[in-house]
Amino acid sequence: MKTVAEVLKAKDLKNQEVHTIEWDHTVFEALVVMSSKNVGALPVVKHGEVVGIISERDYARKLILKGLSSVTTKVHEVMSAPVITVNAHKTIEECMNIMTDSHLRHLPVVEHGKLRGLLSIGDLVKEAIAEQADLIKQLEQYIRGE
Repeated sequence: MKTVAEVLKAKDLKNQEVHTIEWDHTVFEALVVMSSKNVGALPVVKHGEVVGIISERDYARKLILKGLSSVTTKVHEVMSAPVITVNAHKTIEECMNIMTDSHLRHLPVVEHGKLRGLLSIGDLVKEAIAEQADLIKQLEQYIRGE
């Protein structure tokens, strides 16, 4: 099974860039970034270190349902923290298990304290399907004696 590093490297260039938001910005600012970049979550950083993650789900559940304002509420007030991260040496299977067990849709990749990428559940499912398709192809070739 591929590693996180291999999956990040295989992403197209526009999807390799990780968009973040500073911990003291407003939720409204985070929503603007998410909308403009067409992403569902942003790692939250403080002094260059990942301290949380804010998602559309956080916005809906922790702001809208509680009657708070996105214009005045700070990201750190509603972000999911502490954030679960992985390093680039983890396998896709390990990441899928982490995401399933923790009910996560996004998983920041951190190496030596630096944010290196962001994996979505879609990235991992896409990779798992590709690996299974390749295995099926190999087995079919084996059965045919190729």
